[in-house]
Amino acid sequence: MALSPRFAINTLGLVGGGFLAVSAMSFSAPVAGWIGFGVSTAIAVAALTGVVTAHRASAKAGHGLLALVAGWSLVAALVFSGTALTWLVLGNALAVAAAALGDLTAHELGTERVVHSLEITEPANGQAKSTLTGITA
Repeated sequence: MALSPRFAINTLGLVGGGFLAVSAMSFSAPVAGWIGFGVSTAIAVAALTGVVTAHRASAKAGHGLLALVAGWSLVAALVFSGTALTWLVLGNALAVAAAALGDLTAHELGTERVVHSLEITEPANGQAKSTLTGITA
């Protein structure tokens, strides 16, 4: 079973957003700004790659939203300074994590997930037989 690129990109966004949230409150404003710029750039590039390579419209929309939020985050990290930068890095980190988590949730609730069903059949000899099948929707 292969790792879904959509899952990988959204997990990167979720972990990166969490890391940035902690960094914003742990480091001084200039350091948090540069960390925010670097991590947001990596997330934005990965999300834009996901937009280009995705086949489904829902994946393109989810990655597009993640790229937009990460893009704003990297611009804000370069434009603002001081206390405003600290709070913007924190807010943008939470927004990136929320966008990634939202897309992960949409992916799981969508029709592309695998649905498992348990089917119990009773053959003529009286012994019950069960099979577990994976059905892709």
